[in-house]
Amino acid sequence: MSLTKSVLTLSISAIVSTTLWAEENTEEQQTDVQKLPAIVISAHPLYRSDADFGVKDLKVSREKLQQVGTTLGEALKDEPGIYSNTFGAGASHPVIRGQEGARVKVTQNATETMDVSGLSPDHAVTIDPQLAENIEVIRGPSALLYGAGSVGGLVNVTDTKMPTKMPENGYEANVGARYNTGNDEKLAHAGVTVGLNDNIALRVEGLKRDANEYITPNYMVTDDHGNTSRQRRVKDTFSESDNVNVGLSWIGARGFAGISYGKREDKYGLPGHNHEYESCHRHGMELHCGEHEDGGGTAAVTDPATTPAAGGHSHNHGPSQGAEEEEAGPWINLKSERYDFRSELEEPFAGFKKLRAQASYTDYTHAEIEGDEAASTFNSKGYEGRIELVHHPVADWEGVVGVQASQQKLDITGEEAILAPNKTQKYSVFGLEHKQWNDFHFELGARFDHQKVDINSDQQDFDGNGFSYSGAVNWEFAPNYKLSLVGSHEERLPLAQELYADGVHPATNTYELGNDQLSKEKSNNVELGLHYNDQKLSYHLHLYHNWFDNYIYARTQDRYKDFRLIQYAQDSAKFYGTEGEVAYQLTSVYNASLFGDYVRGKIDGENAPRVPSGRLGTRVNASFDDHWSGSAEYYHVFKQDDIASFETETSGYNMLNVGVAYKGKYGSDQQDYRLFFNANNLLDDNIYEHSSFLASIPQMGRNFVMGVDFKF
Repeated sequence: MSLTKSVLTLSISAIVSTTLWAEENTEEQQTDVQKLPAIVISAHPLYRSDADFGVKDLKVSREKLQQVGTTLGEALKDEPGIYSNTFGAGASHPVIRGQEGARVKVTQNATETMDVSGLSPDHAVTIDPQLAENIEVIRGPSALLYGAGSVGGLVNVTDTKMPTKMPENGYEANVGARYNTGNDEKLAHAGVTVGLNDNIALRVEGLKRDANEYITPNYMVTDDHGNTSRQRRVKDTFSESDNVNVGLSWIGARGFAGISYGKREDKYGLPGHNHEYESCHRHGMELHCGEHEDGGGTAAVTDPATTPAAGGHSHNHGPSQGAEEEEAGPWINLKSERYDFRSELEEPFAGFKKLRAQASYTDYTHAEIEGDEAASTFNSKGYEGRIELVHHPVADWEGVVGVQASQQKLDITGEEAILAPNKTQKYSVFGLEHKQWNDFHFELGARFDHQKVDINSDQQDFDGNGFSYSGAVNWEFAPNYKLSLVGSHEERLPLAQELYADGVHPATNTYELGNDQLSKEKSNNVELGLHYNDQKLSYHLHLYHNWFDNYIYARTQDRYKDFRLIQYAQDSAKFYGTEGEVAYQLTSVYNASLFGDYVRGKIDGENAPRVPSGRLGTRVNASFDDHWSGSAEYYHVFKQDDIASFETETSGYNMLNVGVAYKGKYGSDQQDYRLFFNANNLLDDNIYEHSSFLASIPQMGRNFVMGVDFKF
């Protein structure tokens, strides 16, 4: 049976179920719509307290998201254990405990994004944090509900594009705007939910963002002719975004069913491009770039410390930056359309507390533009369906079981096409159970994946299975104390790119070569946590260790200056580290904390690439009254000199941020509004992120963000 039929079957089953209970309860719901209970929506299907989790999930609220970065990695990078693989201003991916890409799965309302962000760091994740209700980083057995292989954590974004409860007083709306001095960013967003009748609600929301190239201090750039100059702005870091979402839901006493449509368009620059490498090609396992002194052999390896920084050439980039006469640099023109169906039903049938069903279809394309032409175009069409059943307690065990199916067709055209057309299908079965026994809380999770990758070439198709399982136990050994132990075995199946890539990838200055002999990646993982929480003092400390067999990574086979020939290979690997925070309520107004994190990675005994360095800092949060609040934080990111082959050291930096916010009410209806002002990187320090492919490109300097948000 085709995947398309499978997804339709999931959707139809949920619609039929919804229709049946809708007919049963129509008369009751029409008598008094105000008595309908709110449907609580979370990524996790089991609503539990913090004490239940082996590893407490990290959740970033909408209020905080309005003040942070506008791409996913930038929005999360200041959270414990999380950094960002930043690629200019238009794309960034979270790096969690040294893991990135396929090992940090990103979901939207617990379903795949179905974009191509997993192929390269210059490809944007098609999720806008500014339109999110919250972002969760899920760890431990719970992560296996949504995917395998995310040993550092799985990122789920919950949005508001589909109503899940009837709005009070018949409507709810929000309008907001913000401005950033560091890149002249102007951002506006708005949304409204309207009750069309007693049971049907409509949601319409949108966002528009326009940002110039950002400002950075002391940026010295060497052009193609060897001339060095200081630049105030980082070339090719402009970004534009337009998003609109429309959702319609039927909401009843026992659940809801809804559909939504979302359209997203982005344009953003690609810093770090170097025209010198456009002629590079592969002969066997050797690179040939430009002219060679030996008449065609491999170019001599050059010390990266003596070569110009990646992107170190004088060009003016971006379609909106054409005031100068310099040659425009590469940029991405992205368009994505997504259709979603979701349904949730309380007490669907005997033995089960809840039924959840979801289905989605995504039509995605982006063109990588050089000059006036598309050098390459990425087209992706993806389907996904998912059903969860939460059962009543059995021998004091509560839990959820479910099935999931997805398909993604990827077609890359143009001179930089690194993959033949391919189709990836995945079928999964998963479950999670938990139980309280005296002072112990137990949690068990498992997931089985079957994946098939068909490639339209003479390369070998992939067909494999993965089985992952995890367990956690919390011991409340004394009042306010908790000791947690989490262990897991996870199996990740290789991506199409890792299997079949063969071509120049200018954005990362690499020639990528896949390996169709790759097998599944296996990891054994353990984490120990200590937690304490009372009215004055709270702290948590985590130690973790991940052992990998057949770790899939890009091994450098040859190099010309800072352009590398990489081939996906497998070796043993290990990652280990710690993260923690201690907080104390100094007075009724001030709360002070210390925090830090550290991770180390090794592949076959050598340092793993792009592993972030340690971080240590302090933060003070203040709640002055019912209206005013403030925060100040300082942290130091240490120098990273535990580097992989072909990497260079990254200097440390100091970050000082200060913020203040005011909450008030306006109008006769006493509606809420909020004003905020943030001063970021007040020291105007030079910031280079070792976790980024563009570690030689500086990040934004001192900048001020101000904004306002109204609810009515």
